[in-house]
Amino acid sequence: MEVIEAIQTRRSIRKYKKGMIPDEDLKKILTAAQLAPSAGNKQPWRFVVVREPEKINELAKIANNQMWIADASVVIAALAMDKGSPEIYPKWVERDVMIAVEHMVLAAWSLGYGSCWVGAFSEEKVKEFLGIPENMTVIVLLPIGIPDHKPEARPRKPLSEIFSSEKYGQTLKI
Repeated sequence: MEVIEAIQTRRSIRKYKKGMIPDEDLKKILTAAQLAPSAGNKQPWRFVVVREPEKINELAKIANNQMWIADASVVIAALAMDKGSPEIYPKWVERDVMIAVEHMVLAAWSLGYGSCWVGAFSEEKVKEFLGIPENMTVIVLLPIGIPDHKPEARPRKPLSEIFSSEKYGQTLKI
């Protein structure tokens, strides 16, 4: 699948079929995050990959009882490095983590797997459950699995509404 096709067809998946993601596919998805760009190439991210169904079920509960997460094959907790260290934690470090997560989302989709960004969770409980150091920030939980539905595309604003030419408010003509 071409990158543009993955971007155009990707959907947030909240229903998964039972089944595991083979190690070789999971490694491709994780490698996509590893290869993501970051400010100053600091790579200020760490990830916890959860594959045990009982632990995934507990994460679903911690994520405000979004029990659809429990059907995912994998849940990845995306973490930002220590805020207390300016050389590691510039103002954009959380953005760097988000770029790496989106790389995983697109890689997963291109391999036939669905995912959905989850931001509704108790950070304190996730940290305790996964043994994450206090000085790190949990940015997102990313369930990944075999899609069990095909959501329709959601409406998008026209390019003319979201892009300007040369100066804000000037119509972009493409």
